[in-house]
Formats: sequence, C-alpha cells, structure tokens
Amino acid sequence: MCEKCQLLLMDVDTRCINDTSLSKCYEESSGPLALIIIPSLLALSTVLVVALIFCSLHKNKQRQQSSSSHSTNGQQSATLSAASVSTAKVQQALYPWEIPEECVLEGLEFWQAGHYGPICKGLLKKRDGPSSAVVVKSLRDGPNHPEAKEFVECLLFHATVCKHENVVKMLCCQTKRLPMYLVLDACSPGNLLHFLWTLRNKNLNPVEPLQEFSERSVFLVAKQVAAGLDYLMSEHRLVHGDVAARNILIGPDLSARVSGLGVAFGGRKMDSSIRQRAAEVPLKWQAPERIMMQLSIDRGDVWSFGILLYELVTLGSPPYPELEPLSVLPKLQGSYRMRRPENCGGPLYDLMKYCWMWSFKDRPAFSAIIKLLESSLHLAATKPIHVPDVIDTFEYNRKAGVLS
Repeated sequence: MCEKCQLLLMDVDTRCINDTSLSKCYEESSGPLALIIIPSLLALSTVLVVALIFCSLHKNKQRQQSSSSHSTNGQQSATLSAASVSTAKVQQALYPWEIPEECVLEGLEFWQAGHYGPICKGLLKKRDGPSSAVVVKSLRDGPNHPEAKEFVECLLFHATVCKHENVVKMLCCQTKRLPMYLVLDACSPGNLLHFLWTLRNKNLNPVEPLQEFSERSVFLVAKQVAAGLDYLMSEHRLVHGDVAARNILIGPDLSARVSGLGVAFGGRKMDSSIRQRAAEVPLKWQAPERIMMQLSIDRGDVWSFGILLYELVTLGSPPYPELEPLSVLPKLQGSYRMRRPENCGGPLYDLMKYCWMWSFKDRPAFSAIIKLLESSLHLAATKPIHVPDVIDTFEYNRKAGVLS
C-alpha cells in the first residue's frame, strides 16, 4: 500500500473515532453492565428505605410505650395522691366527732343486725356526768373489711346531714381504733311505731303513765316529720326513700326526728347492693312510680308520708290491711285508695288523698304540706285516739309485708 493510501485510511479512522457512531459502539458494549448495576442499586435503595421505615416505626412505638408508662404511673400517683387527700379530708371532717376520752359506752345490748354489723342499744356516759340512751352501729370487722370504706363514708354522711332538729342526731363516732362505730341519739320513748302500739295497750299497763295522743298530736308529729324531710331535700337533695313510722324517733313532748337514712345514703350511687337495699322497702309504703319504674323522687316520699299519716291516726295499723302486698298496685291503678279511718277528720283525710295522687306532679311538696298542717291544726280533734285491738307482731308483719 502506498504512503498516500495509508494516510487516507488513518484520516478515515480518525473521523470515525470523532463521529457519533462511536457512542453507539460504547452504548452497545455497556448495555449488559447497565442491566446488572441499575437493578442492584434500585434493590439496595428499596431495602434501605424499608429498613429506615421499620426503624422509625420501632422508635415511635418505644416512645409511645414510654409515654403510656409515664402516663399510667402518673395516673396511679394521682389516684394515690387523691386517695390520700380524700382520707385526710375525711379524717379532718370526722375529727370533731371522735368520741371524747371522758365518754364511755355502757350497758350495750344487741338490738338487731345491721347492714355493716351489729346494732346495739346502750348508754353514753360522761365521767361524773349524766348518761343518755344511744344506738350504736358498728362495723363487723376491721378496716380491711370490704365495706370499711363505705362505713366511713356513712359516718361522714351522718356528720354532714344530721344538723336539723327533726333529723336523727349523730352524737359521736370512733375511727381511730377498733372497733369502728357510729353513735346516734336514741331518744325516749324511741321508735314511733312501737310507741303507737304501746298507746293501744295502755289499758294493760295502768301503772305506766303514757301521754295522751289525739288527732291534734298527729298534726304536731306530722309537721315535724315533714320539716325533717323538707330539710333533707332542700339542703342536701336527698330522697329518704323509706318514710314510715318505723323510721321515726319520738322523744319527750312528742318531739319527732327522721331516722332510717340507709336508703337515702345509698341513693347517691345506684349500684347493685344499693338497689337491693332499696328493694327491701315494703311495697305498701312505696309510690306507684317507685314500684313500676324504680323512680326515686321526693314526691315518692310524699306518697309514703300519706301512709305515715294513716299509721299515726290508727295507732300503728298496717296500711291496706285487707290487701296482700302484691295486689296493692293493681288496685291503685284502678283508683283505689284507703278509706277514711276512725278518729280521722276531714282535713287530715284530704291531706292523705292529696299525698296519694296518682301523678307525682299533682302531689304537694313538703313545704306546702307544712303550711297545710299549720292552717288545719285548729280543726284537729283533741280527744285521745282509742284503738282497742292489740297488735300481734307476727300478724302485723304478714299484713304489712315487712320482713321480720
């Protein structure tokens, strides 16, 4: 080959190298390498992203668990702190009521079984001082008993509520040492129902002087009971729930106090045990809405107050004596009401029927009842009420539907 031809070929090769076709040669030669590297890089980046996501989620979960743990611990601490404050407040509230060192309980005798433990009667005696009849309600076991907290709440309830002359009087309590107990004034003669029964039997005990009891006396006692119930509702928004002669205390000169506040205390929280206690109230004293719908309202107490008026003027007769307890509601739905008793004047019977209006909205409030009793007092007879029949306790419990 000649020198010119060699130079020409070299020129052509040089142009070929600088031409764009060279890039095609490179693309063709690098194709298999790109198919390996690029997917590998994509897979690696995907793995890294997924790993970062899992790492981030794990850290967030740890932070949430830590936050929840701190929150739970904080709530527990707050609960414990609140419990401590509550206990301190309760102790502070009950401190003035703790039985003084100079007072002792004497002659305690078992009276009846109570919700929290035995209920006894006895004397509260001051050293070198007078003694007074009391009722002592005690907790059957120590502070570890499941009902110990509720018993202390009951003490605080009485300390708060028993501040009216016509409500049972709390004298003192004991919580600093065992046994824990509540001391209430027993009054004398005491239980109103039993007092009414003794009036029936006064001819059998001529030696024992008993106070004369007339329709006027019914008005005086009823007014005090209404005042006590009005206080519970107006000052504490409390429905008594078990208004009856058995839950009224009678004292000197026919002074009357509302007692039997167990249902009222439990009415603040309607758990199963409280519903059971409320269900123990005899049907013959319950208002229709209470029997049918378990509706506990102050006008239900008004209905029961009308039954109490019947008890007073009959010297403790069972209500609806001709009816079985379960047949009372159907009769009431048919507009049946108890007939006017003997020794009962028109105004008193009208008040009973007013209390027994079917719709609770139509019944008077206790404030109105007090005014009605005051305005009709001058119409009440002053002749002593006489009921010759002697009460048989077993027969009474059967007719009244009272648990013996």
